[in-house]
Amino acid sequence: MLTDQQLQELKKQLHVMKEEAEKENHNHDGYVNEDEDQGNSVGELSNVNSHPGDLGTEKFEREKAYTLSEHAEEQLNEINAALERMEKGTYGYSEHSGKPIPFERLQAMPTARYLVEEQEESS
Repeated sequence: MLTDQQLQELKKQLHVMKEEAEKENHNHDGYVNEDEDQGNSVGELSNVNSHPGDLGTEKFEREKAYTLSEHAEEQLNEINAALERMEKGTYGYSEHSGKPIPFERLQAMPTARYLVEEQEESS
């Protein structure tokens, strides 16, 4: 069972992680905007005069930004779920077995939902 001090430490860590994930997600908003005309993103009025390498680079950058944004969004969901579990009083207990998750595991991975051995079984 986690002490109040341990819970506060983990809650602070989750809030820092949340800020970082929100910043990361915000940093990629410009590339991920699906409404934007992808052909004009390299600053040209038309794709006709653009070098194919420029278009390929732009496509790569868009895909990379999209992937990073998706990862940040997944992280935010996990962090928010962990904070919600804290509010409900179920944080720090395995969702599979109900056994307490060791503090050391939660320090390393504050969003952990399972014991290490349970996580390995589900992977």
